[in-house]
Amino acid sequence: MQHKISLSDGEWKLMNLLWESAPRTVSQMVKALEADTGWSKATIFIMLGRLCDKGAVTVQEGARSKEYYPAVDKHEAAAEETEHFLHKVYGGSIGMMLASMAGQKALKQEDIDELYAILKQAEQEVEQG
Repeated sequence: MQHKISLSDGEWKLMNLLWESAPRTVSQMVKALEADTGWSKATIFIMLGRLCDKGAVTVQEGARSKEYYPAVDKHEAAAEETEHFLHKVYGGSIGMMLASMAGQKALKQEDIDELYAILKQAEQEVEQG
């Protein structure tokens, strides 16, 4: 991501929809989010405008309607959001975050196993250079 883009919870819903399958029209997004959000066409149109202004979404004229595309990579946006959250809530400390989760018993055994594997891979990458 060339510049930091902060997304609201609602904007994440729209972006996830676009990352899942793009392009999409406003009408398609209204239908896809109807049960979850109940957002009107006007609400989604306003949110898409904000996403375009932020540089997160691009729009092209389609055969019948405007078509919207994600302009940022999902993994980059998620990494940026994770870093922002980590700094805001835990002062940038992954250890504090994990200690909090472990203290609340929010980690299942499969989560712990996955964390061990991630840490082992990170350790190997550090050792290699």
